[in-house]
Amino acid sequence: MLPSLFISHGSPMLALQPGASGPALARLANTLPRPKAIVVVSAHWESRELLVTGAAQPETWHDFHGFPPALYAVQYPAPGDPALATKVSELLNAAGLPTRLDAQRPLDHGAWVPLSLMYPDASIPVIQVSLPSRIGPGLQLKVGQALAALREDGILLVGSGSITHNLGELDWHAGPEVIEPWALAFRDWVVEKLGEDNQAALLDFQQQGPFAARNHPSDEHFLPLFFALGAGGKFGIVHQGFTLGALGMDIYRFD
Repeated sequence: MLPSLFISHGSPMLALQPGASGPALARLANTLPRPKAIVVVSAHWESRELLVTGAAQPETWHDFHGFPPALYAVQYPAPGDPALATKVSELLNAAGLPTRLDAQRPLDHGAWVPLSLMYPDASIPVIQVSLPSRIGPGLQLKVGQALAALREDGILLVGSGSITHNLGELDWHAGPEVIEPWALAFRDWVVEKLGEDNQAALLDFQQQGPFAARNHPSDEHFLPLFFALGAGGKFGIVHQGFTLGALGMDIYRFD
């Protein structure tokens, strides 16, 4: 059975400059059974309600500005899976989580950037589930729990965000050896609570997590962790690291 994953996807430039995360993602993909399909919750699809991509061939969305032309030339032409999208919607509705399909939504970079490093042939169907971020982490935990059984069908469930995400305090000249103590403290607290399976503390991360507001001035990049947590089992670390001083690049699995 496939695990669920939490991937810190970093900057969109990860697609062209994979650093240490790219090889870690490639190694991870090589150790997993090849998925029949992939379901992603990305920090970059915030919504008021739960939505599921329903397109048969979603476009690659370059949902960012100010990057080199080479990045906008990158395409990730993975197919969609309308039948799976319908099943995902049905599972969420059955769990008391009202959901509808969105046939127009393209794949945002929170989905296609990490997947391009894991499965560069773009042949595995991908669908996305939106992130109603205003509702908080409890909803994402429930979404993961409602879809957990898909793992038994060979479907990979991925939460794509960032373990720390304060773009206003990044050091754009820092090397990988530079780590801000406040970012490290929060990352280590999260790892400790995940290892203890202390969901109550994690759900209250804004109050209990050290420097929580500094690491996450807004919550959208942290919330996909709860999708992966709800969908999976035992916590394990695939990769750890920071870029730009405070941008966490951790990758976790839940078996």
